[in-house]
Amino acid sequence: MKLYELAQNYAELLEIAEEIESDALVDTLEALQDAIEDKAENIAKLIKNLEADARIIKEEEQRLAERRRAIEAKVDKLKMYLQEQLETAGLQKVKRPTITVSIQANPPSVDVIDETAIPIDFLIPQPAKVDKKSILERLKKGESVPGVALKQTKGVRIR
Repeated sequence: MKLYELAQNYAELLEIAEEIESDALVDTLEALQDAIEDKAENIAKLIKNLEADARIIKEEEQRLAERRRAIEAKVDKLKMYLQEQLETAGLQKVKRPTITVSIQANPPSVDVIDETAIPIDFLIPQPAKVDKKSILERLKKGESVPGVALKQTKGVRIR
């Protein structure tokens, strides 16, 4: 039987338990409660395993991202080194049977030197963001903040 079925049966039996007092009903409720607790334990163990898997994957993602950034940095350094050496030698192009290397101009880009001197026409307005941490601190202190309410939710904790 699935957990939701057990929980539903348990709730239904609790409703009629007030009307009927019998040892069989008490035994049935205890058996259902044990079954629910077993299912809850198994689901909690599965959650723990999945959380561990997710944590390992996240750590691996971070490790791979660091490795990728290191490789990209190495590529950039090698490109700069190659360009410097070709320019020093006065070569714009090296053509070999398997590869061609050339120095070419990149598309023009903007280099911002003094942001305060830029006319307002070129500034992009940013939408205001709500500072939820500050609001939460004030609400916890008992202060009133218009437009918000303190919300208390429930969640499953597995230890």
